[in-house]
Amino acid sequence: MNKGWALVLGGACIEVLWVIGLKHATTTLEWIGTIICILLSFYFIIAAGNYIPVGSVYAVFVGLGTAGTVVVDLVVFNEPIEWPKLLFISMLLAGVIGLKLVTDKESDT
Repeated sequence: MNKGWALVLGGACIEVLWVIGLKHATTTLEWIGTIICILLSFYFIIAAGNYIPVGSVYAVFVGLGTAGTVVVDLVVFNEPIEWPKLLFISMLLAGVIGLKLVTDKESDT
């Protein structure tokens, strides 16, 4: 994996943390952690734009962040597993993988 895609993956993982923080933060320390995660995730995707086309960065960042948030909701917060939800998340991930595969190799440094 090159640096650009590593930044996108890292930013998406941190996005999951801040999305959870927006819903569950109740103390000042939790809110500070949420704000730090927001800043870090956006720093990562902005930096990834130096290596990968911005459209691909944004689409993959949002797709992985959304899928990650749903998985955490299912596993950690015991959200009910619904087949339509799993189907659409699978379609989203297929799109993310497709974007990664068709991204111009010259931009992949």
